[in-house]
Amino acid sequence: MTQMRLLAGDPVTTLEDWIERGGGKGLDAAREMGPEALLATVEASGLRGRGGAGFPTAKKWRTVLEHHAAKLTTPVVVNAAEGEPGTFKDRTILRHNPYQTVEGALIAAAAVGGDWIILALKATFDRELEGVRRAIAEMKAAGWTDGITIDVETGPDAYLYGEETALLEVIEGRDPFPRVAPPWRHGIDEVADPTNVPPTLVNNVETMSNLPAIVRDGPDAFRSVGTERSPGTIVCTVTGAVNTPGVVEVPMGTSLRTVIDGAGGGAREGRRIVAALGGVSNAVLTGDQLDVPLTYEDLAAVGSGLGSCGWIVFDDTTDFVAVAHGVSRFLAVESCGQCLPCKADGKTIAEALDRLRQSAAESDDLETITSRLDSITYGARCTLAQQHQTVVGSIMKAFAADFRAHADATADPVDSFPIAELDDVSEAAVVINERQLRKQPDWTYNDTDSGALPSDLRDERAGDAGQTGATNAAS
Repeated sequence: MTQMRLLAGDPVTTLEDWIERGGGKGLDAAREMGPEALLATVEASGLRGRGGAGFPTAKKWRTVLEHHAAKLTTPVVVNAAEGEPGTFKDRTILRHNPYQTVEGALIAAAAVGGDWIILALKATFDRELEGVRRAIAEMKAAGWTDGITIDVETGPDAYLYGEETALLEVIEGRDPFPRVAPPWRHGIDEVADPTNVPPTLVNNVETMSNLPAIVRDGPDAFRSVGTERSPGTIVCTVTGAVNTPGVVEVPMGTSLRTVIDGAGGGAREGRRIVAALGGVSNAVLTGDQLDVPLTYEDLAAVGSGLGSCGWIVFDDTTDFVAVAHGVSRFLAVESCGQCLPCKADGKTIAEALDRLRQSAAESDDLETITSRLDSITYGARCTLAQQHQTVVGSIMKAFAADFRAHADATADPVDSFPIAELDDVSEAAVVINERQLRKQPDWTYNDTDSGALPSDLRDERAGDAGQTGATNAAS
């Protein structure tokens, strides 16, 4: 089933190991061919962003170049602030080989004329931070980074830190609140003249990690697996109701069922898999949809999405009201509150689902959930509200009988299904971020929610160890 590229072989722990596997050849070729030829190579490969949206990488780079500000460099940011529930791919890649990620960022800098690279990780990612800093130090000593500054940014343990514009806010020293303007119109450094703002290129860890081999071996080699519109491999996480949770790299176009059976070891004894959820970003897939190929176009065709390819698997013991509540609570808590419907409607939905899972629903709770799902996206500046609408709405539609049974109090109360980011994944155990489950909608960790918006409590959160960030120069 697997054809490893990014996760091939033993973990790479030294620059020497990486060079023995062809490391550095892609960077040398990129600097020799120049920006236009480099862009053409990436474009020919068909590489699409692996952070969730699947946007063509070369097209994004060209857009950044079109908004280039005179006399200002283009910063290149590696988004390693992974926090999608059910996903552990980027941290697995960084643990396996941080050198390919840093080399990919250097190649991207060569394409867009950047001399400043920032690798943005959560402050809690100790193991990944150690590997990234080691890789940067060795590359610096070997002369790979001459003329380029590389910083490592450590940011808050917040879901929105992974949102592209919110990540740039953190780099500028603020909370992870998404911007209205896209990053190529408002980069990292704030300047007095808004017409002369440096654009910023932001790419995901997995996207960057594919670049060294694409440039070294050519686009045809990259396209030798996958599909025409979704070429290459994809790194998937499988957790939930399976025998062997884990992270696996497969050719794009591999069916989700194959990944669940191969990487996840299939359903537990005596059980039947009935659904899979790709984090909290796309509509739930039911058991009859699990043969869908893992491509951007095929997932869209069945009304869902590939996202970050992190699959939470559910079997026939699942109560989907509990799952919907877990999803809703996570998104309501992690909403920043800049868009009031996202926060207020999200909290109302989560509270109604909480009553529903306990079979203690008020008479109009189902109607309230439906109406608030309709209004939650009003004025939204990022996708979080849309995610709430899509995921919870899809679960309610697919498993309507569960909701009706709890509304009628004919179903027994159930515990909430824990939805949070992952701290670790192995065949032995899946460790979720228990701290996130204690987080309040005001972004504090108090016993009760104050009702305030997160922006109202900046000073209180400043002393919270999980919510602070700092930039550390590494080159």
